[in-house]
Amino acid sequence: MVRLAFSLLAALCLAGLGCKPAGQASPHQTFAGSYPIKATVTVGMIGDLVREIGGEHVQVTQLMASGVDPHLYKPLRDAVISIRDADLVFYNGLMLEGKMSEILNQYSQSKRTMAVGESVPEHRIAGAESEHAHPDPHVWMNVELWGLAAGAIGQELAAFDPVHAADYTAAAERMQRKLTELHAYGIEIMQGIPAQQRVLVTSHDAFRYFGEAYGVEVQAIQGISTESEAGLSRINELVDILVTRKVGAIFTESSVPKDSIRALLRGAEARGHAVRIPDESLYSDAMGEAETYEGTYVGMMDHNLSTIARALGCQTVPDGGFRATLEQKSSTAASTLELSPSTISP
Repeated sequence: MVRLAFSLLAALCLAGLGCKPAGQASPHQTFAGSYPIKATVTVGMIGDLVREIGGEHVQVTQLMASGVDPHLYKPLRDAVISIRDADLVFYNGLMLEGKMSEILNQYSQSKRTMAVGESVPEHRIAGAESEHAHPDPHVWMNVELWGLAAGAIGQELAAFDPVHAADYTAAAERMQRKLTELHAYGIEIMQGIPAQQRVLVTSHDAFRYFGEAYGVEVQAIQGISTESEAGLSRINELVDILVTRKVGAIFTESSVPKDSIRALLRGAEARGHAVRIPDESLYSDAMGEAETYEGTYVGMMDHNLSTIARALGCQTVPDGGFRATLEQKSSTAASTLELSPSTISP
């Protein structure tokens, strides 16, 4: 797939639609065009921050919509053109955008780009302790760390567009204050879960930062990337955890197929332990639908924090979550998930 992406990029370059020749643009240049600034971003969590901080001065084009898995996303012609035509490009880095990382690296030689996830201090990056480890790219799952990313985006916009630097700085500070409050809310409600049941079982390992930030043990069926597959031994391990710890809920993710939970739930049922699943999936690699509260970063994390805490036994989660904004679409204390294919198909 990487070779295919490079072939596409080469074809677009030859057609005059791809990368700019070296020397035509500087990756350190400041903005000298007409407003609004054209910013291309890869994922929604970054897009939301750039929209909030950039305000009226920045027009954001987001490549990956709600429900799109960035690990598996394949950049097509329009995506490459959007990167080429942007004044500024924001992406997560840390190998999140696996199938388009080489294209982003190529453009970084001639265009101002920012790997937002890599703005987090290196010692806070999971997996960075070993040169052979795959860095965990899901830094937005710790709201405190994403607040640092918001500050870095504000600094990048201010450096790129000094004329409006004060606006970007003020907007970044407002966002950071809101995220500080949300982070504190998450810590508080997670402590309301009975200690033995404070176990988060999900489809893939996107919640490591979440677990470290909010004191929850995280167990996943798949690895960091959704390209990995779960083995039978892993399923058996998770069934043991569910049964012995009396964990009452397991969580699906909006951007990950749900088939992998079938064997896990059947295993728990076979041992006489009923496992429930909230009606609403968690948001891991993608936010909710555009123009909804869950389609913002704050709404995404409010949903995750409130849904997890309530389903695992916290009795003090406000009905509307953080700032009473979440809509109660359905009870998260759902009945036992039926194990028919129609119930858990993607």
